[in-house]
Amino acid sequence: MSLAVRDDRLAELMDDPACDPDLLRATLVRFGTVNRLVSGWGVVYRTLLRPHLTALGRPAQILDIGAGGGDLVARLAAAARRDGLDVTWTGIDPDPRALEVALARPPIAGASFREADAATLVAEGRTYDAVLSNHVLHHLGDDLPEFAEESLALSRGIVLHSDIARSRVAYGLYAVGITPFQRGTFLRTDGLRSIRRSYTRAELAAALAGSRPGAWTVRMPVPFRILAVGRGRA
Repeated sequence: MSLAVRDDRLAELMDDPACDPDLLRATLVRFGTVNRLVSGWGVVYRTLLRPHLTALGRPAQILDIGAGGGDLVARLAAAARRDGLDVTWTGIDPDPRALEVALARPPIAGASFREADAATLVAEGRTYDAVLSNHVLHHLGDDLPEFAEESLALSRGIVLHSDIARSRVAYGLYAVGITPFQRGTFLRTDGLRSIRRSYTRAELAAALAGSRPGAWTVRMPVPFRILAVGRGRA
């Protein structure tokens, strides 16, 4: 196995429509714990999202694309409430199985979830003060430029797409670190496949530059994570 290049031919088990529904549900639920440990969204919120929302000086609307089981919306909504920010949250996912998990969560004040993709919301003419995604980019393949354009079209403010940064160190650490959480889920197999499918910082910057030059910057807010930052054009 080589991590020198992306292996976007790999399929993740949870993307199979016929995968075990109980394992999928457990995976989506446990993502909340794993993401809190490794995703770096605490740093992204404090350094980018919170300052943006504070500067608005008014209630805000935020969209999470590919929201899965809703853990990112729940986490960021709680942080915004603690900071006294008035935010309405929308989480979308085209997979009805993910929506089922999100809707089964305890209610999140100011948040709603729906089965949809970004293209649907663009067609509806919807716009938001910030657009986010977590662990979506490595799934997209040739659809990355279209997705990037759709997210810019949906935002009248900041756009933040966070994902794994592919590296041997990340692969090795995840293989060991996921052990306490993997039982009864797809977390180990799919997590390692996700790393193999993911971009490096340079690769993602090049891929996004090809879609709209100058629209994106790519950062590493914490180790083993990449963050595409854009400015919406809604």
